[in-house]
Amino acid sequence: MPGFLSLRTKTTTIVALMVAVTLGCGGVMIWNTYRVDRLIEVMVSDTVNAYQAAEALETALVNQKGFMSYYIMDRNPEWLQRLGEYRQLFRMRLERAMGFARTEDERDTLEKIGERYDLYVAAKDNALGLYIQGDEEAGGAAHAQVRTQFFQLLGHCETYKKAYEKQLFEARSSVHVRAVRLRWVTALALFCVAGLGGILTILLGRQVLTPLRLLAREEAGELALIEPNEVKAVTHRIENLIRSAGEAHTELARSRENLLMAEKMVLVGKLAAGMAHSIRNPLTSVKMRLFSLNRSLPLTHEQEEDFQVITREIGQVDTIVQNFLEFSRPPRLAMQLESPSRVVDRVLQLLSHRLRSYEVVVEVQRTAALPQVTCDPEQLKEAFVNFMENACKAMKGGGRIVISERVVHETDGAGLAEIAFADTGCGIPEEELEQVFQPFFTTREDGTGLGLPISQRIIENHGGWIDVDSVAGKGTMFIVYLPMDGDE
Repeated sequence: MPGFLSLRTKTTTIVALMVAVTLGCGGVMIWNTYRVDRLIEVMVSDTVNAYQAAEALETALVNQKGFMSYYIMDRNPEWLQRLGEYRQLFRMRLERAMGFARTEDERDTLEKIGERYDLYVAAKDNALGLYIQGDEEAGGAAHAQVRTQFFQLLGHCETYKKAYEKQLFEARSSVHVRAVRLRWVTALALFCVAGLGGILTILLGRQVLTPLRLLAREEAGELALIEPNEVKAVTHRIENLIRSAGEAHTELARSRENLLMAEKMVLVGKLAAGMAHSIRNPLTSVKMRLFSLNRSLPLTHEQEEDFQVITREIGQVDTIVQNFLEFSRPPRLAMQLESPSRVVDRVLQLLSHRLRSYEVVVEVQRTAALPQVTCDPEQLKEAFVNFMENACKAMKGGGRIVISERVVHETDGAGLAEIAFADTGCGIPEEELEQVFQPFFTTREDGTGLGLPISQRIIENHGGWIDVDSVAGKGTMFIVYLPMDGDE
């Protein structure tokens, strides 16, 4: 079959051939059954009946043979009466056989049998007449001729019967030949149907079932098929693809919107960073002039308080601008080997006065100093300071901070340095936990909302991450994980 034909054309052609062969074989079988049925019907209704008539004719002739001898022995006229009955029976069967004759030869044969029978009857009656007259010698001679005619007539009857035997044999042979032909035709049809079925199976297997199985195996993974029905598995895969395509289209539209928004935010961020940088220089000049005026001008008590409020607020604005500039510009890390425990110690030393002012007690839980990691100690110090300051501000009226350090291992065997900062402050509500690392999100009136995002970015730049756990009214714990191999 040409390779350029479509699968539909190939399948339709093979199925059409199978149907044609099956219908042709069925037609031949039906036609042969009718022929055989008619042949058997003719054989039964004609040949068999004619054969039975010929055999009955022969039997009626044989039954006439002994009555003449019986009469000669005991001169009982009953034997002659019985002889007459069988003669009548012979003629009736001869007429019946004449009715089954289909050809001129058969009729001629039966007419000759009838003529010879008449001669046989006449000769037999002549011999009986001689015996009745008492001429035994002439009767014996005539009886001998009667026997000769009897056997000749019997031979004609036997020949006629064998002719029908031959016809029966020929009919049986014809039926056998037709049966053999029918078997060959059936076998050939079965072979053709089996061959076409095999071709169809191979065609469907290669061009339909194999691709379906591959698609189903891709759906189930590299392992064995979960669903043995390939069509059902492929249907499930197509449904998943359609669903995924719809989700991808939705995500693509959302991503396009986010990208447009991100581009706008980048422009806004660049503009804001430039504005923050422009604001910072005048603020620095204002702070210096205020410091100079504070030392040179004589101020009253009220003016001194106003001067301190102005200085404090300008310092707050400068802090906001400084945090914004740090968040807008990715830091340049100065990587070196350092133990996170030493960074924690420097943070505690740096914040010792502030911790006392907040009336906060710090407890360090450490069995041994953490191993060295590749990091930027100054950046880590800034992140840790943010955690400590947030904890202090969350504990109004004093409290307790617990810093715990340990080495943990992931499932793949990689080592991690874990530093946890836990306070006893007011905690963070559960609905706000997911927003604590978003820029500019804060729950304090004087907060900038940039401390935790800056800390998160610092830790992520070191290849680590931050987990947060908080219960409102009981406290908050920030857990920092840093990779110990220092490759990130």
